[in-house]
Amino acid sequence: MTGTFSILDWLIVAGYLLLLFGMGWAFTFKKSQNAQDYFLGGNKMPYWVVAISVIATTQSAATFLGGPDQGYRGNYTYLAVNIGAILASLFVAKILIPKFYALNVTTVYELLENRYSKKAMRAAGAMYIIGRFFAGGSRLYLAAIAVSMILYSNIDAQNIISAAFILILLGFSVTFLSGIRSILWSDFIQFIIYTFSAIAVLYFLLDAIPLNITEIFAALKQTPTGQNKLQLLNFDLNFTDPYAFISILTGITLLYIANFGLDQDTTQRLLTCSDDKQGAKALIISAIIAVPLIWLFISIGQLLHIFYDRPELMNGGAHNIAAQEFQGEKITIFMYYILNELPSGLKGLVTVGVIAAAVSTINSGLNSMSSVIVQDFYRPWREKHSPKDEKHYVRAGQLSMGVVGLGLFAMAIICFYWQKYSGLPLLDFALSVMVFAYSGLLGVYFTVLFTNRGSTNSVIFALIAGFLATLAQQEYIIDLFQLPNNWKGIAFTWQLCIGTGIASMVCLITSNNKNINS
Repeated sequence: MTGTFSILDWLIVAGYLLLLFGMGWAFTFKKSQNAQDYFLGGNKMPYWVVAISVIATTQSAATFLGGPDQGYRGNYTYLAVNIGAILASLFVAKILIPKFYALNVTTVYELLENRYSKKAMRAAGAMYIIGRFFAGGSRLYLAAIAVSMILYSNIDAQNIISAAFILILLGFSVTFLSGIRSILWSDFIQFIIYTFSAIAVLYFLLDAIPLNITEIFAALKQTPTGQNKLQLLNFDLNFTDPYAFISILTGITLLYIANFGLDQDTTQRLLTCSDDKQGAKALIISAIIAVPLIWLFISIGQLLHIFYDRPELMNGGAHNIAAQEFQGEKITIFMYYILNELPSGLKGLVTVGVIAAAVSTINSGLNSMSSVIVQDFYRPWREKHSPKDEKHYVRAGQLSMGVVGLGLFAMAIICFYWQKYSGLPLLDFALSVMVFAYSGLLGVYFTVLFTNRGSTNSVIFALIAGFLATLAQQEYIIDLFQLPNNWKGIAFTWQLCIGTGIASMVCLITSNNKNINS
């Protein structure tokens, strides 16, 4: 399929890469002098830049590729997750962000050191790192699918691996020297790129479909199979649909509370503002702006349904059912469309949008995991044995970033086989892998925020219990241990509710007995 790329397309891609490397080079003149500057930008970042960066890292590659896939397969119920996102943003802005700023933390897990001990802080940090490897690896895998199709015209394992490695190098080039500051500004630029490219695709699709808006709505409201693709809310009591309304008010809201307030990947951005009010404003704005952005990507998928699946509406166009698959995989309809239907120039622009979304995700994972490794693990150990100056910890952050990059690369390879086995749509897969870490973290932090109970040991056991409770609900584990079949098919949102409930009960077992030993 690379043969369909024109010189103009390759020039646009090359121009983007030059811009990316240029931004990384420009920030080398603003080298960080200490760990706070490297990981938190000296708490001097404008709230509006932070807001855009939060959107870029929470949506990015998963939404760019998974959103159209969701719209193509289903309806608009995924758009309703923004209800949970807005509720979660208000909770985090009111409850968690003021606490983090009051304690002047670099990572969100330092709150547990204040309440219990360094050991509890490290346990939560370790669980975050495990979860972020899962989530970051899955997003890298999704983006590698697109890049593999662009570069190699296939999605064979060896080419997915090669594409993932290229993306890791691109992300590393932006964030290595200047840390979070360069990430936030590059996120801002990349958000503009992939949003504009998505708008361009939507316009081109509307122009290609020989229907007016009213006719398009009518076609989507009543498909030949009887599906209403315009459905926004699903009020059924359905435990297998993660986007049913009851699931949005429970599991989706919990998911976003964890993502906004307990996941260093997102929360680190909020901590770069000057104070808690600016951080809270950035979070709420990002949750609101995400609504039209998600609508945009789902709508692309809806129009792809008409373009490929409704030949009676396309005036007998050449589109057929074969276009729904790429080498047997029903997961790349958007990339198939990009590479086969878009005109020269626009094809290159949208390809750049895919890569920009991916790089935004990778940047954030590299820096946030590095901050936890250095601030919550390495710094306490180093200062206990032989204190070093701040530049030492900046270098340690850069070194750990390389290790994290290799870990994400390895996890992307695992996700290639994992997603094939699970058979989940791209978006569901990317969201579901986050549940493993979030269950325990939510149980622990709800205990800290709303009770006087818990201890270092119960925190550790709760984190493990949340992870194992989620693992026990996976179909491959149910089959392996011959667990009840009715456990199968439970949506990841309910898996999160169950895991959080179990972790909370475990954490509540003991009373608060702060152990000052690390």
